[in-house]
Amino acid sequence: MRVGVVDIGTNSTRLLVADVDGDRRGAGAVTELERRSVVTRLGQGVDATGALHDDAVARVVAVLGEYRAVIDALRPRRTIAVLTSAVRDASNGPAFADRVRDEFGLDARTIPGAEEARLTFLGATTARPTAAPAPVVVIDIGGGSTEFVVGAGDELLFHVSTQSGAVRQSERHLHADPPAPGELAALRAEVRATIEAEVPAGVRARTRAAIAVAGTATSLAAIDQKLEPYDAARVHGYVLSLERAQTILDDLAAMTHEQRRRVVGLHPARAPTIVAGATHLVEALRAFNLDSTEVSEHDILHGAALEAVHRTP
Repeated sequence: MRVGVVDIGTNSTRLLVADVDGDRRGAGAVTELERRSVVTRLGQGVDATGALHDDAVARVVAVLGEYRAVIDALRPRRTIAVLTSAVRDASNGPAFADRVRDEFGLDARTIPGAEEARLTFLGATTARPTAAPAPVVVIDIGGGSTEFVVGAGDELLFHVSTQSGAVRQSERHLHADPPAPGELAALRAEVRATIEAEVPAGVRARTRAAIAVAGTATSLAAIDQKLEPYDAARVHGYVLSLERAQTILDDLAAMTHEQRRRVVGLHPARAPTIVAGATHLVEALRAFNLDSTEVSEHDILHGAALEAVHRTP
């Protein structure tokens, strides 16, 4: 079945159109036809105001217009949209979801954190070329939330969606340019405390490997390889060590916003939030006592595409 998936996240709005095999666990289950991502910052100010900002909504709406044209050209049988942290948290989130459905003809759902975690794990672990030691944690660092999903094979053992993400914590902590040492210390402390409070020590101790998905992880993999232009094939499956992630974080944190915009491998639109995002990944690996993570291009987009084939309309 050909399906289209739009992921309207806190930091970016993404599109996947793909042909999906009936067997969701089969190798090569998702064949990508079109994939796009635009940093739209829908979560701008949500942590402080509790509402979606008009400018942020306008940015997303403009991108959805472009995506609708792509969808119409490729003619998927089913098209869905998943709306996550920013829309969940915003007082005007339901009205925005209605607009997405009515104006763009998408089967739009604001999904709870538990479903976001499940779909992310499904996308990250389906059709992997090599099996990771079990249990494995999938780390999905978003703009407004970070999901930790631990599983072995098809079995989910633990999942949590934390209220901590690259946009939310950037707005909360990082105000100087470059960030001041005290700001970075407060950011690290909050991220680490959140992980330790939300993920039981026993779960962390039993986890043997990590898969990191979404823009922070893929950006760090691209930076580490000095990729210009971005090459998804070289990012997918890349093993990023904790040591290299920490070194890249230290370098980024010492730069001004404009200097980060010129870093090879980093999309300029991610410059404002990459320090907080990288802090989340580094502190997660430390909390789970892991010295590296596999980076995956397959995330909630792939999981939602697989789910769409099996979901009753």
